[in-house]
Amino acid sequence: MRLVVVGAARGWHATRIAAEASRRGHGVTVVEWPLLGAAIDPAGRPAVERFLPAAVDAADVLAVRSMPAGRLEEVILRMDLLGRIAARGTPVINAPGALETAIDKYLSLARLAAAGIPVPRTVVAQDPDAIRAAWESLGRDAVVKPLFGSCGRGIERVASAESLGRLVAAAAEGGTATYLQAFVPHDGWDVRVLLVGPRAFAMRRRARGDWRTNLALGGTAEPIDPPAAWLDLARRAASLLGVEVAGVDLLPGPDGMVVLEVNAVPGWQGLEGATGADVTGAVVERLAARAAGAA
Repeated sequence: MRLVVVGAARGWHATRIAAEASRRGHGVTVVEWPLLGAAIDPAGRPAVERFLPAAVDAADVLAVRSMPAGRLEEVILRMDLLGRIAARGTPVINAPGALETAIDKYLSLARLAAAGIPVPRTVVAQDPDAIRAAWESLGRDAVVKPLFGSCGRGIERVASAESLGRLVAAAAEGGTATYLQAFVPHDGWDVRVLLVGPRAFAMRRRARGDWRTNLALGGTAEPIDPPAAWLDLARRAASLLGVEVAGVDLLPGPDGMVVLEVNAVPGWQGLEGATGADVTGAVVERLAARAAGAA
């Protein structure tokens, strides 16, 4: 296959995918986001649309390996380009619509909840008074998260009037959209299920010196063989959002397992280290299958 990986050229995942795909005899090009573009020639009937650089136009499959922040017009253009590439018939993993939904914590959680997937109680608000009311409604113990973000960055627990005051002051100053979830009491661990098409890999993440379990924040990981019900829950959540390479975070709460989020650009460096599983190989196999026309 002719594979294009869109992401940081020196990033761990792009580097690993490129090396493994090359080892298997595939052609690979890593394209940084700012280099992605398109050209439209109206002389043809119909007009001809080409994608830039040339490797993107010739690709059999495109893998999205990062979703960096940017100005609104940059983000919209990038998603438009992915959408146009997919509309032409080139598989994009994950699909643009799935990326748009999963990256937005509110939209993805709302769709999961509407389909009956168990999720934490959640409120989104913008007005300072509405944020205060949301905190009260969530039992005065909530977790605030960026609407767009990963690896635990920007996540804080709001369990006191003082921490609420800081949150409200920041919202009043910057007009910040605020995403609040009820804090789910747990035993200091959660589960990350990494889905690659039909295949599943999993690890248990334990908090260390913090209530958050994210490995990027000091959490530790260990292999786990999840019950079939947990895997089914993860697969249902990913399928509802259309994400075929997905990182699904599950948290055991007092009333059973809940889905915290579905990551459409999931990392697996920690998972490979904890389990010894060849996730990268599975991803390359999935990309090759999609390039060959498999569903």
